[in-house]
Amino acid sequence: MLSHPRLSVCSGGVERTGRSSALSANTCFSSNPQERDLRCILFSIAMAHDGMDNGKVKVLNPHLASLQEDVLYHLGMSNTTHDLPEMFGDVKFVCVGGSMGRMKAFAEFLRGELGLPRDEESQRNLCEGTDRYAMYKVGPVLSINHGMGVPSMSILLHELFKLLYHAGSRNVLIIRIGTSGGIGLEPGTVVVSHAAVNYKFEALFEQPILGRLVSRPTQMDETLAQELLECSKQFAEDFPTILGDTLCTNDFYEGQGRLDGAICKYTAAEKLNYLKHAYAAGVRNIEMESSVFAAMSNECGLRAAVVCTTLLNRLEGDQISSSHAVLSDYQLRPQRIIAYYIKCKLRKTQCLKV
Repeated sequence: MLSHPRLSVCSGGVERTGRSSALSANTCFSSNPQERDLRCILFSIAMAHDGMDNGKVKVLNPHLASLQEDVLYHLGMSNTTHDLPEMFGDVKFVCVGGSMGRMKAFAEFLRGELGLPRDEESQRNLCEGTDRYAMYKVGPVLSINHGMGVPSMSILLHELFKLLYHAGSRNVLIIRIGTSGGIGLEPGTVVVSHAAVNYKFEALFEQPILGRLVSRPTQMDETLAQELLECSKQFAEDFPTILGDTLCTNDFYEGQGRLDGAICKYTAAEKLNYLKHAYAAGVRNIEMESSVFAAMSNECGLRAAVVCTTLLNRLEGDQISSSHAVLSDYQLRPQRIIAYYIKCKLRKTQCLKV
């Protein structure tokens, strides 16, 4: 048990017990390395507690307090060049997906579903100063692309969470909308993720940091997942939606056991055996971003969900051969669920001003 004259650490988090209402980032600066590490840990805990107190997005980095300007390089913004509280302080939902085009289309679809007017400003890419990501704002909803794979997702989330922190956004939900390969499912089935699992089917994300492997849990928010599953019943006649674990891999080919990549040194039988083991472990789909998405959202205090359509059944093949029209319909399915969920939430809280 760690102790500090200003803080006591308990099972429920951090309880203030003394002279100061908060620790300063300067508490991390000490000539004694052990004392510095302890103080940094306690400061991070205090910052996390502040976020849990009032629903604010957390940043677990005491070094940010020493920055005169926090440049969100890949978003083309900073906390001094942009009025982040004015631009993003009202954000309640963040929806992320792989491609720029898909998230622009989702923003336009959501605007129609919410009955909001279309004008030039509302369709402007807020990350127009960079070509890395594209961001659109629809009322209290952000629609942003995250690129492909864990590294691109990680970069986005670091800067996105800092943006929301600087903006003072509160009680934010974040949802990944994407595509995936199904395991034992009919193509077009939508999977709401219970957890993101690694290649050993563990609900952990492992990140090498300064020569050490750090593990972080990757469970999704259970209540949010159940709410989304309930919303999907509105579309039950159009397509099935299930709850299952999502296997997150580091690439599209060998990591997913495909037989059609440039390199493949395993047999079709070995591939099928692994996918059957995955199915038996509760895995229902495969993609490449959910693990870091869940881990970082959990760390920074955002309730998170992953909702992906399946483009094919990986037990039956590797190549995606459906027509463009069919794939477009598949990709719209998670968007319909999320748009309906957001619309229901906004009606309940009456926070949408039309």
